[in-house]
Amino acid sequence: MSAKPQPQVLNERQDFYRRIEKGNVAPLWEVLHELVTPEPKTPCVPVLWKWETVLPWVLESGKLITAKEAERRVLVLENPGLRGKSRATHSLYAGLQLVLPGEIAPAHRHTQSALRFIVSGDGAYTAVEGERVTMHVGDFIITPSWTWHDHGNPSREPIIWMDVLDVPIVELLDAQFMERPGVEKQRTSRTEGQSFARYGNTMMPLDFKPKGKTSPLFWYPYERSREALAELARGEDPHPSHGHKLQYVNPATGGSAMPAIGTFLQLLPKGFSGRNYRSTDSAIVSCVEGGGRARIGETVLEFGPKDTFVVPSWMKHRFEVGAETVLFSASDRPLQLALDLWREEA
Repeated sequence: MSAKPQPQVLNERQDFYRRIEKGNVAPLWEVLHELVTPEPKTPCVPVLWKWETVLPWVLESGKLITAKEAERRVLVLENPGLRGKSRATHSLYAGLQLVLPGEIAPAHRHTQSALRFIVSGDGAYTAVEGERVTMHVGDFIITPSWTWHDHGNPSREPIIWMDVLDVPIVELLDAQFMERPGVEKQRTSRTEGQSFARYGNTMMPLDFKPKGKTSPLFWYPYERSREALAELARGEDPHPSHGHKLQYVNPATGGSAMPAIGTFLQLLPKGFSGRNYRSTDSAIVSCVEGGGRARIGETVLEFGPKDTFVVPSWMKHRFEVGAETVLFSASDRPLQLALDLWREEA
């Protein structure tokens, strides 16, 4: 006996659908297979942005528009599977920001949380809630949700960093707000390094009271993080998939440094050839040192220093490197963990 509906039944169903559509109602059984899938079904695809390709475009943008005019002079890294949506992954925005010598990117604040990972240049600063920090290559810097921030470059060279924000997540929740103070830069009220002195040395002020879920430490210097990885590499064998991998944490809680964005730094030893691994969080990866191959599904990406690439959700991937390699990555893992959604498979 055939399970295929008879023509009369099909006609009756179509008539039913047309009638209920007028009341903004739809039949679940017609779309269930698309809504609840056996595995993640992301439109995000593996993609690589070569530094040698994007750098000339980033610098050219500096000749076309000032940081003040643009408010943020950024080239958005758009995933080919998500063109026109300003997304590197389904849940995260990423872009390369340029601040030229003598420029200031004016102050503002927004509900989206942001991270800066410094890719090129030295000596510029970012100011967050009245405290400045000087930027160096490899540093990871946080701009928490709804905090005043501006950037300036008193050095003699351009500075370029990767921005990663939870823009799509905040948009999904309809929680977007933005505010401009009407001044170019905020007044500095704390000495540089004060935040690191308070929270960056495994110590905390006696009267510390958290203001939110974001780390009170907003500057994680690469020099410290890199030395931690080197010490691990000297004393233990690498993980078969990750090499030596650490996550940036909130020193007050031991949890993720940012509530929706997970941030990681990993060292792949010389000659490392990793095993396949996959997880439900899509990752944006920036190569700090070294280089090699990322085999993602059927795609092979050849990456080197300052290159950026994406590993989509639940896609098998592995790394192969010649020289010792350091990778920074960001994903939505903390949010997935908070919702009991995150899954991995080695």
